[in-house]
Amino acid sequence: MKLKIAVLPGDGIGPEISREGVKVMQVIARKYGHEFSFQEALCGAAAIDAVGDPFPEETFRLCEASDAVLFSAVGDPRFDNNPNAKVRPEQGLLAMRKKLGLFANIRPITTFDCLVHNSPLKDEVVKGADFVCIRELTGGMYFGPKHEDDESAYDTNLYSRPEVERILRVAYDYAMKRNKHLTVVDKANVLASSRLWRKVAQQMEKDYPEVKTDYMYVDNASMRMIMEPRFFDVMVTENTFGDILTDEGSAVTGSMGLLPSASLGTSTPVFEPVHGSWPQAAGKNIANPLAQILSAAMLLENFGLMDEAASVRQAVQASLDQHVRTPEIQVPGGAHYGTVEVGSWIAQYIEQN
Repeated sequence: MKLKIAVLPGDGIGPEISREGVKVMQVIARKYGHEFSFQEALCGAAAIDAVGDPFPEETFRLCEASDAVLFSAVGDPRFDNNPNAKVRPEQGLLAMRKKLGLFANIRPITTFDCLVHNSPLKDEVVKGADFVCIRELTGGMYFGPKHEDDESAYDTNLYSRPEVERILRVAYDYAMKRNKHLTVVDKANVLASSRLWRKVAQQMEKDYPEVKTDYMYVDNASMRMIMEPRFFDVMVTENTFGDILTDEGSAVTGSMGLLPSASLGTSTPVFEPVHGSWPQAAGKNIANPLAQILSAAMLLENFGLMDEAASVRQAVQASLDQHVRTPEIQVPGGAHYGTVEVGSWIAQYIEQN
């Protein structure tokens, strides 16, 4: 298979983990006889510094012309600590989602038995947890009408029926492929937008009689994720709630460095780790590349390359089992492995197995 992949390293640790994701995909291409081409482009703070735009037109054109985007992270404290900044790195991420029509964010939250001790939750609570959070990505407060001055501000949580229907269809399709259990997360007791979500979901559930559909307020869902994460199979929710809940998922797995994601929609799909740019670690060779590498596995699956994706996942599992890990998830007394060393070990494992 031939694939043209746009690579957006972004900021902070982004370039370091990006190289490891590309390294693994290059090994997969050689081993399985594929032809993957990679072309880098600017986004985030790096793009602001270079051209004044966090998602330049040139980057957009490359993404649009590619089969997939392997994205890493954006963010820089220079902008985080400046409330008056008119242009921010994160605006590039939002622009990419909007311009590419990426309305569905797929975030698997899967535990590794050898790492359950790393979770702040009890082993017996998190062991075996395996669910998918599907987050609507181009609506809600992030994109609704806004106002801000020194005296008042608002963000409008705007959703239309078609927007809700299309993300629910994605969620039901995932539920049908898994354990046929869908949880719709909203705040319908307070928010009008959530009542629309619930109304549409209740109407659509009749089309999926095999799927058990339940409804949960977001405050209850956030508690249930911590108290009983194995309850969930597929969870679907709006943009803001999804952003918060999926980060909470890192408490289940024990590290945000293990969480990949895919963003799908009407144009080129994007695959990226859930974590941020961690600028404090940039250049230190300590960032965990596993979420980036697992995002590459999701990319392969998206194109039907299931054996190739399984090979990547097997290598990641082997690296964890054999304690080839970056410092934040390494066992006490374990050998030191940096970003590059972990990525190279995984690539070599794929090549030899």
